[in-house]
Amino acid sequence: MTQTSAEAVSHYEDALRELLFFRGAVATASQAALQAAPKSVMGNVLAAYLGLLGTEEKDATAAKAAFTRFTDCVRAGRPTDRERMHLAAATSWLNGDIHRAGHVLGELSVAFPRDVLALAVGHQIDFLTGDAVHLRDRIGGALTAWPEDDPHYGHLLGMYAFGLEETGHYLRSEEAGLAAVQHNPRDVWGIHAVVHTYEMQGRFAQGIRFLDARTDDWASGNYLNVHNWWHYCLYALESGDPDRALEIYDAVLHHEESPGLAMEILDAAALLWRFLLADRGTGARWNRLADAWAARQDHAVMAYVGADRLADAERLVEERAAWLVRARPGLSNVAMTAGIGLPVCRALIAYGQGRYGQAVDLLAPVRRRLHTFGGSHAQRDAVQKTLLEAALRAGRDDTARTLLSERISLRPVCPYNWLAQARLADRLGDTAKAATARARAAEQAAPGAAELARRAEDSAPGRS
Repeated sequence: MTQTSAEAVSHYEDALRELLFFRGAVATASQAALQAAPKSVMGNVLAAYLGLLGTEEKDATAAKAAFTRFTDCVRAGRPTDRERMHLAAATSWLNGDIHRAGHVLGELSVAFPRDVLALAVGHQIDFLTGDAVHLRDRIGGALTAWPEDDPHYGHLLGMYAFGLEETGHYLRSEEAGLAAVQHNPRDVWGIHAVVHTYEMQGRFAQGIRFLDARTDDWASGNYLNVHNWWHYCLYALESGDPDRALEIYDAVLHHEESPGLAMEILDAAALLWRFLLADRGTGARWNRLADAWAARQDHAVMAYVGADRLADAERLVEERAAWLVRARPGLSNVAMTAGIGLPVCRALIAYGQGRYGQAVDLLAPVRRRLHTFGGSHAQRDAVQKTLLEAALRAGRDDTARTLLSERISLRPVCPYNWLAQARLADRLGDTAKAATARARAAEQAAPGAAELARRAEDSAPGRS
């Protein structure tokens, strides 16, 4: 490692380990590496990646300023080929081209498959850009280059499991994810992958048992704990226990002591939106969440619509449209915003205003391209459900029937799908079909409800 002392290398390796466990100590170890070797190429690259991975604008801005100062000095140095590729990837991402950064890291992993930083950061880029195939194959393409007794091998299995799940290989994903957790019980990304796999198969009771058995390993002390609690809430909703989901929301997802991090309040909004779609009240939670977004001066149309602050939501959409006019074409966010972001935001506003037909017209053309805006199937399902609910409420029966047929054929074990099917059947006067659908929904929800009842006897989630 160029211009990196032995002490700095030790801190750098500590930072890598903490990064793979999603623990806050990664920042401390990274800073220690730079204090020991301020001109270390990989130390500065790691710091730049950390400033970007958190998706906080202020952190990315600070990282870009620091990295620019460093690169102005490093040009006279002699970084290795691997380091030059990392420098190029970090520079591309800091300049707004996340897709180019992912491509460069992919080439780096071909030449240096044992570079765990390139694999981990590239994996997160694939998640943020919704590239499921690369999410899987970036890791799969390097996996056999690693000996199974390497300390990082288990983490690679956890990453691979998530890529397998997002591409529909559920049994293989479960196998890889469970192996990852066996290697490292506190591998919260591996736990997260298994949770996704159970969710996509409708194995809610098993998912609840899986999380309950490992609460001490994932529920606190890491950057992913709120997100994994969000998954627990989804299990609760599908199991017919909205009260349990709101209990978790208040204890963990969003409360007075929440730091207001973007990824966490995104999860909070995505959960409350599911309540809105079901016409379930959530008290003052929407307003408190909208205030948290407003404090960030950030773009949170879903929260503003949920809080009935439609004028604020419309203002944000107008600001993003104006930004598109003046933005550099090479920015990855330009295509994401124009192609998906604005149509979805306008559809959310239309839904909130009761203009359900317009919401359908806005979402239907982009529903098969939602992945290009990033995230997972579970996260994007809030938008897919919005389209279905809008179609049901607009009387677009043919569209609703088609959407339900797709959902039920793909996920036959999903109480929400069957309850929506029952509503459509009621509308069409098919009482027998409606009764059958409701019975199937109740049957599917029962195992998860039983697990939640057992869990409620033990303890409630605490704040981390």
